[in-house]
Amino acid sequence: MSPTTPELRWLAFDTSTDVLSLAVSQGERVWWQTLPGGAQSSTGLIPAVLVMLAEADMGLDALTAIVFGRGPGSFTGLRTACAVAQGLAFGVNIPVLPVDTLLAVAEEARWQRVQAGAADADLSVLALLDARMDEVYSAAYQWSAVGQSWQAESALQVSAPEKVQASATVLAGNVFEAYGPRLDLPGERCPALPTAAALLRLAPALWAKGLAVPADQAMPLYIRDKVANTTAEREALKAQAALAKAASKP
Repeated sequence: MSPTTPELRWLAFDTSTDVLSLAVSQGERVWWQTLPGGAQSSTGLIPAVLVMLAEADMGLDALTAIVFGRGPGSFTGLRTACAVAQGLAFGVNIPVLPVDTLLAVAEEARWQRVQAGAADADLSVLALLDARMDEVYSAAYQWSAVGQSWQAESALQVSAPEKVQASATVLAGNVFEAYGPRLDLPGERCPALPTAAALLRLAPALWAKGLAVPADQAMPLYIRDKVANTTAEREALKAQAALAKAASKP
């Protein structure tokens, strides 16, 4: 990095599963935390963000962008992530960087293999997340070790486990305990979640591609037909975004 290039600083979080994953990075330094997710994400995410930023001695206005898992995943979790990303980013006028959760699963599986001593070689990954209602989300990705980049090999899908069809070296995700016997697919099975650390590793390349967007475009990615929010849910989301915006102000 040249002296004139600003240091990239990210806040990343994912609330798409039953785990709340949160991380902050400043250059090569990373602070991360894993907390209970699900319904607790709506009340626990903002306080956890503020505590972690304080530990990193970093203000929201010093961030390059807020990186968040946009889905697919839990409807409530995705709405929480979007509302908090919007509110915090609006408050300090910074962009947001949405990341597909299945891509983050693939990246987490790749990283686990590298940390375990495997060579950073070309790799095909089928990412799978529990979609509830007896279905799974899935997408296939290809990692290029030379280019240090991911390429989507299939569209994001939701289906019964038996209907997932893909050829990959690694099957990664959180579906094996619930649906493992119903996935008639070859490949190494790797339990993995869309962690905030994976989002941070993906962020620089996505940022360089110009995929960051203004705060008001922090929208969830649904694959299953969208479930309309009730009036109460819409009011709760507005209140949550307002709270995040207020928390981001000096």
